[in-house]
Amino acid sequence: MKSIDKDAPIVVLTGAGISKESGLDTFRDTDGIWSKVRIEDAATPDAFAQDPDRVHAFYNARRQGLLGENIKPNAAHQALALLEREWTGEVLIVTQNIDNLHEHGGAQNIIHMHGELLKSICNGCGAITGCTSDLSISSVCRSCDAKGTLRPQVVWFGKMPLEMERIELALMNAGLFVSIGTSGNVYPAAGFVDAVRRYGHGHTVELNLEPSAGATMFVESVHGEVTTIVPNFVKGLLSSC
Repeated sequence: MKSIDKDAPIVVLTGAGISKESGLDTFRDTDGIWSKVRIEDAATPDAFAQDPDRVHAFYNARRQGLLGENIKPNAAHQALALLEREWTGEVLIVTQNIDNLHEHGGAQNIIHMHGELLKSICNGCGAITGCTSDLSISSVCRSCDAKGTLRPQVVWFGKMPLEMERIELALMNAGLFVSIGTSGNVYPAAGFVDAVRRYGHGHTVELNLEPSAGATMFVESVHGEVTTIVPNFVKGLLSSC
């Protein structure tokens, strides 16, 4: 691997593939969640407006699955937390995942660009609060007392992901960009590697079970189980400093 300055900022993009080995279903695999449920029925503003019960049921099931006692951060999550602690420069984890496995793995500098499943947002007052129980049209917002206005704090399809200005600035300054467990099909995240290439000074690496749709855009690619290749990559990166 190309030598990276120990003070260089690192941006790590993670997708559902990093959490699959923790027991969570991916969304875009052939047997993933979107092969069983139509996006239009569960993850859009129109779906929530037309049938909030169905949308709540979908996300309640995802939330209870995430809270299962067998769902734990894996070696890839833990390796990224180690990188964050040991690397001299800033390490920013930008995740497409709505789970909390990066946090449970020990990482702290995280952007959830698609929101968080264990939080709710009120469509009335905008308050965001922790949420570990089921939501329904009978749920009451603790901030404004409105009934039926709470929904999962996730970014609906067709809406702009969160903190894009901060992400863009981090990509502009990154000395290393690493993409882990992503399909390379979901924008704007799929375009991050191209952004780093345009800025001209960041090295790019893909760590994936198999080549993503944008694999040829990366200078380096390593493919295999993320619980093996991510810890090995982090170990090599830290030992090179």
